[in-house]
Amino acid sequence: MKIDGKRMVLTGACGGLGRAVAQRLAERGARLLLVGRNDEVLQALCDGLPGGEHGVVVADLGSSAGVSAVVAVAGEAVDGLINCAGVNTFGLFSEQGSGELRQMLAVNVEAPAALIRGLLPVLREHNSVIVNVGSTFGAIGYPGFSAYCASKFALRGLTEALARELADTPVSVRYFAPRAIRTAMNSERVEAMNAELGNAMDPPEVVAEDLVRFVESDERRRDSGWPERLFVRINALLPRLVDKSLASTLPVITRYARRADAVVDAAREPAA
Repeated sequence: MKIDGKRMVLTGACGGLGRAVAQRLAERGARLLLVGRNDEVLQALCDGLPGGEHGVVVADLGSSAGVSAVVAVAGEAVDGLINCAGVNTFGLFSEQGSGELRQMLAVNVEAPAALIRGLLPVLREHNSVIVNVGSTFGAIGYPGFSAYCASKFALRGLTEALARELADTPVSVRYFAPRAIRTAMNSERVEAMNAELGNAMDPPEVVAEDLVRFVESDERRRDSGWPERLFVRINALLPRLVDKSLASTLPVITRYARRADAVVDAAREPAA
């Protein structure tokens, strides 16, 4: 899709990745409707973007009222939806509360689905794009991220099914899956674990540029990062090999994931 002049709804605009994506979309001439939970952060971001036809919606996408607010403000002029908002909790599944699971499913799955359903009548009137931002963990079940993986697996399934369901319409439904990103959504424990295991974490600016180029392409799915792309394919064909690889790192993962004080430490990107 050619981005210049297109009206794009971007959720998670207050987060580290969202801000970087907004900057690159605006530099390419997009007219943005920025969605986030912090009015001050949103306004500052909006005021600093190139171009003058941007708007903001303060909304918590974990609620139906927040989703409805975005759909209402977006109105009849939408060429694309980028579902970038997300929450993540690192920890052993047995130590996580039911509220954390509900929150991740609400923000990572239910909100994108509801936004797509609400904006679809407008999007299908002309050539448009829907991009759901998933994760490598939407294709590989990873210890310490069981609930997060469940939400991203669901988002990937939703994207794949919708892409096929809407194949005879002007709507292009796509899935972008980055590996770990160095933003506030990943806690210090995650960063320390990744450092010990040698797992790379990408700067949000690098991921944002890759995402925007993905929007400009004709691709339906992109998995970013190497060797993560390889592991995604191996996991699909020979999952036992990935089982063995992760088994060797399980003691390290468990050490960082365990909550000795049993206090829930949800790592949520500020004002995403």
